[in-house]
Amino acid sequence: MRPATRSATASHIGLVYDHNEDCAYTGRRLFAIADGVGGEAAGEVASALAIEAVRAADTRTPRLDALVADASRRLAAAVDAEPAHAGMATTLTVLAPERDAVRLAHLGDSRAYRLRDAELTQLTRDDTFVQQLVESGHLAAADIPRHPHRSVVTRVLDGRPVPAWHARLPATPGDRYLLCSDGLSDAASADDIADVLRDEPSPRRAADRLIELALAGGGPDNVTVVVVDLEPVRRWPWHR
Repeated sequence: MRPATRSATASHIGLVYDHNEDCAYTGRRLFAIADGVGGEAAGEVASALAIEAVRAADTRTPRLDALVADASRRLAAAVDAEPAHAGMATTLTVLAPERDAVRLAHLGDSRAYRLRDAELTQLTRDDTFVQQLVESGHLAAADIPRHPHRSVVTRVLDGRPVPAWHARLPATPGDRYLLCSDGLSDAASADDIADVLRDEPSPRRAADRLIELALAGGGPDNVTVVVVDLEPVRRWPWHR
């Protein structure tokens, strides 16, 4: 049986750009965020097409591998129909709660976090050039915000076959999940994000406060968040 959920999403253009390339989805079985890759053609079109694939996959038994493949086909078809869109790309992070687990599919530098017992854990790895430098020991994590190539994404959805990262992680009632574009993670510390998620029991209010947090941090990019709470499965009592 799928767990009951409460969710909310919020988005803001930020304080630098004049259009929003982020797109998000909160459905019955799937939750997702997509961020059109900055500097590429029609990023907002790419993110919207990815979310259309998520919406189409939000069925009784969603398959995340098929979802990612469908999103890739949609981007390829859009480029065939409109060559001016050649080069468009997007991140994609999808969350699918199950009875005692959550499944994830991920490409790019949007993130998924889990808050459990007041502790925030980043569940996804950033597919970025600077993350590779950190993992190879050539860059300190603290230096990422100042690196000139911090926005270079190494794996995205762009219409070509690409393997997404998939995971199935144990879940418990009371878990809170956050999906966010890098407009939040680049503007706010993990500690501040955790404070908001711990302090606000309402997903709606938590989402709004996370947007406020990103704007207070300079709003350097579009910022979009999805907050998902797993609630205990409600059982009807037996009557004798």
